[in-house]
Amino acid sequence: MYVSSRARRASQGREPPLTVHHLNQLLLVCSVVLLVAVAAVRISSRSGLPSLLVYLAIGVLMGQDGLGEIHFNSAAATQVMGYAALVVILAEGGLGTKWKEIKPVLSSASVLATLGVAVSVGVTAAGAHYLVGLEWRQALIIGAVVSSTDAAAVFSVLRKVPLPARVTGTLEAESGFNDAPVVILVVAFSMAGPVEHWYVLLGEIALELAIGAAIGFAVGWFGSWGLKHVALPASGLYPIAVMAIAVTAYAAGALAHGSGFLAVYLASMVLGNAKLPHWPATRGFAEGLGWIAQIGMFVLLGLLVTPHELGDDVWPALVIGLILTMVARPLSVVLSLAPFRMPWQEQTLMSWAGLRGAVPIILATIPMVNGVADSRRIFNIVFVLVVVYTLVQGPTLPWLARKLRLGEEGEASDLGIESAPLERLRGHLLSISVPEGSRMHGVEVSELRLPPGAAVTLVVREGKSFVPLPTTVLRQGDELLVVATDPVRDAAERRLRAVAHGGKLAGWLGANGAGRSR
Repeated sequence: MYVSSRARRASQGREPPLTVHHLNQLLLVCSVVLLVAVAAVRISSRSGLPSLLVYLAIGVLMGQDGLGEIHFNSAAATQVMGYAALVVILAEGGLGTKWKEIKPVLSSASVLATLGVAVSVGVTAAGAHYLVGLEWRQALIIGAVVSSTDAAAVFSVLRKVPLPARVTGTLEAESGFNDAPVVILVVAFSMAGPVEHWYVLLGEIALELAIGAAIGFAVGWFGSWGLKHVALPASGLYPIAVMAIAVTAYAAGALAHGSGFLAVYLASMVLGNAKLPHWPATRGFAEGLGWIAQIGMFVLLGLLVTPHELGDDVWPALVIGLILTMVARPLSVVLSLAPFRMPWQEQTLMSWAGLRGAVPIILATIPMVNGVADSRRIFNIVFVLVVVYTLVQGPTLPWLARKLRLGEEGEASDLGIESAPLERLRGHLLSISVPEGSRMHGVEVSELRLPPGAAVTLVVREGKSFVPLPTTVLRQGDELLVVATDPVRDAAERRLRAVAHGGKLAGWLGANGAGRSR
């Protein structure tokens, strides 16, 4: 019935029929684009060129001015799919955010994501109005759009740069938090009619953030509790369940007239710090979805842009970007972090690390969908601004960190531990990989001093497995299987992580661990 109805509409000139041949073509194009994008990640990591620019270039080459000559001009479809991709990216970022790094800087990141956004919007809008000549509504929209740091760009760059935990935690939390108030501002400025009084707008922002935060924490807590107490029949179901819980938080927050973006980030952060079973598999699944979301989002934005229309908007974009990068962002950082007495080196780096990516370009589609005057020009200015200043800021961030002496090159890698529940035995099977740089290298099995009820049962080294002796010396690249009873599972994990960071004397020298007894 469905196929015949599509065929009838096609015969009447309304809609071409969707056939298996069309599906085959679509799958071929999508798979080739993904393979090219994956290869581009390798190239960009070696050259220092941000991968998002490569994805945008792929979209532009496929577009109407490129080799593919694909005509795509639906801002509404781009906005919807961009929102969906942003949900996945925020979920992946939240899952990888460590609570121990976020907790000490939660207040500073929250101020930077609210007060800092307000300062950045005001300064950038003033510059766009007085120096570029935009009307106040257009200037405010651009100021709000570009004041959001991009979660995907920040997460991908900062996790490759060895920065102090306070800096990394503040920037990651800010990028996860500031999408919510910025979206509210852009929607408010893009509505028909006069903008509401500022105090009414602030009240709406506070209410939406509060609703989103409450729903995010609630969904994350109940979801983690359920996954801990319900043994799923297959390990592959855990990653699916985690992502479904994260998306549930977004949808529930949005439908409750709260901030869905804040809800999904907070719910994912709760899940990511809950020590769920099969966690490395879940992280790998989330990272894969995050990469697909980023690639699809950037390629789609590249398709939407029309390169031959950008010429007149390059100069305004450069001027507004200069105001944002050299005035608005540093001023927002200084004013927001003044009560927290952060060193000037850290403030300098955070001023330069306000990376923009796809989020501002997606937000620039909101005024296009709402029919704001000169909305296409706003989109073009934002597009050029993001491309140019991402190209400048991204590759120079590691260099600046070294110049400010904020790198931590010698820090040991964290230890990845996967836990599989053994329900009938009331125990857990822990799978541990000894990473490069871990101080577990050179430690004998007996020197791990695991708590009673936990033991190393198997070691896999260079593809061969064997049962270790107490005198077996562990090496980088080893994979260990540790069986731990339910009561000592957490203590065993703490002890293993302590040895990975502090070596065989962890605990004796005050490092976190299971203690001195064994």
